[in-house]
Amino acid sequence: MVLQVDPSRPTVVLPQHGKVIGVLHPAEQPLRPSSVEAFYGIPYCLPPTGDRRFRPAQPVPASPDNVLDASKYGPAAPGKQLLAGGPPLVYSEDCLTANVFRQPAAAHEEGRLLPVAIYIHGGAFNRGTASMHNTASMLAHAEDNFVAVTFNYRIGALGFLPSALSAEEGVLNLGLQDQIVLFEWVQENIRAFGGDPHNVTLFGLSAGAHSIGHHLLHYSPDTKPLFNRVIIESGSPTSRAVRPFNAPVHEAQFNDFLAAAGVPSSLAPSEVFPFLRAQPTEVIQAAQTTVFDKYNPSLQWAFQPVIDGAVIPRPPLDSWRQGKWHKVPIMTGFQRNEGSLYVDKKMSASDEFTGFFRTLLPLLSDEDVQRIDELYPDPATTADSPYRETREGVGAQYMRIERAYGHYAYVAPVRQTAEYASGGPGGVPVPVYVYQWAQLSSVLNGAQHGINMRYEACEPSIIGVSENQSTLAKTLHAYVTSFITQRGDPNAGAKAVQRPVWGAYHALGKDKPMAMVFGLGNEELIGGALGEAATFTEDSWGRDECEFWWTKVDLSQQ
Repeated sequence: MVLQVDPSRPTVVLPQHGKVIGVLHPAEQPLRPSSVEAFYGIPYCLPPTGDRRFRPAQPVPASPDNVLDASKYGPAAPGKQLLAGGPPLVYSEDCLTANVFRQPAAAHEEGRLLPVAIYIHGGAFNRGTASMHNTASMLAHAEDNFVAVTFNYRIGALGFLPSALSAEEGVLNLGLQDQIVLFEWVQENIRAFGGDPHNVTLFGLSAGAHSIGHHLLHYSPDTKPLFNRVIIESGSPTSRAVRPFNAPVHEAQFNDFLAAAGVPSSLAPSEVFPFLRAQPTEVIQAAQTTVFDKYNPSLQWAFQPVIDGAVIPRPPLDSWRQGKWHKVPIMTGFQRNEGSLYVDKKMSASDEFTGFFRTLLPLLSDEDVQRIDELYPDPATTADSPYRETREGVGAQYMRIERAYGHYAYVAPVRQTAEYASGGPGGVPVPVYVYQWAQLSSVLNGAQHGINMRYEACEPSIIGVSENQSTLAKTLHAYVTSFITQRGDPNAGAKAVQRPVWGAYHALGKDKPMAMVFGLGNEELIGGALGEAATFTEDSWGRDECEFWWTKVDLSQQ
């Protein structure tokens, strides 16, 4: 699209792709204390549509005379609809676009390139979009300048459709491959925005964090990574289940998808993907929604990353054990109620609790299930069980299943990353900083999955609540942005925000593992105490349970 250039709008020139004209978000004290320039919807790949559907992404060809209007986000990748509350989204398979944010004054400083942060959005690899993260607000509050990049990648069946046939077609983990192409795009283009391609931090939440974990373990001794440090929020390469592409559950989900998409059972295998490429996008979207919804109650989510021998070269735990991971500084952590958004809040019977894990992890032995039953004492049979419910509107097993699933899926894997990366078994130590999020956001969801994203960005809806919530947000924000701008040190930089020193994590057996706990005792949003913004303390919460789950990771990789 060729436009008349508006001299009042921020502009950059990309060497191969012409002028890119963005928008200016002016300062609005105190909720946005500095101006931010944004360049939205920049294509980093050709649209993966038509015959390019279910194929690896292709770079955008050079067009140096083009003028691109970068004033609004590109379409979101087709997937499950996001929860209500945000701006309405346009969904399209033409979704592979990037967004770049910078502070105007700093971006134009002669000869100085700024640190770069690339945000990978979450959403269970089935929902989500770059606009979920308020990156402009995060940048506006940053005391030390940097350039931020967000982007969309393929999700759902279009990005993750594992099966033996998918492997033959060469289309496994397309969403992760999209992310790698974006990293390469940043290396080639970020200088034009004032960013330093040799000073890059990856950060992301949930599926974005799992993704970063996989890139961390996508290792070759002869290849330098496309990043210099990582922030892995509520995620890990060993989170949940990462199975071979042809695992029985993936083959079952693949066949369910073909049936839902109307693929004739009589088609030869070589004709299946050509048939899928010819279907209307509405058919593909409806089919992936049908299959995701079928498996969602059991949390055996469809359309996930798999061991493909390439991007995920081997079971992630084997990569840790063999030391095959990029040795870069790491910040990682978890919420204390990771499971509350996902498990059945009405669960009431004891056999529902054990049955949940038998379904989720069918390779568990009877002894394993019995041990889980003991680790999380049943309130129906144990008088002093810490999981006895007193809240209205939930089943008697809710607190118990929420805690157990959260430990299995998020808390234990996060700590596993910290253990190996800080010099645990088979590890080579790098600086690792571990956090816990303890602030309660609601009575039923507690310290819920994902809420830290809003605090990290200093969203106006958070810092406008109270001085206490503002302090919590600005404290987390200072640590995160310091890690980005000070080459992996969360304590340097951002001098205006006073905060405790965040010490590095030490693997179990070498010294007491320590963590920064955010919002400890903070119950303000449910009418309680204000608590502390940040407390550096022993990382002991839920550790016994995590040590059990560490012994079962191999079962999630088969």
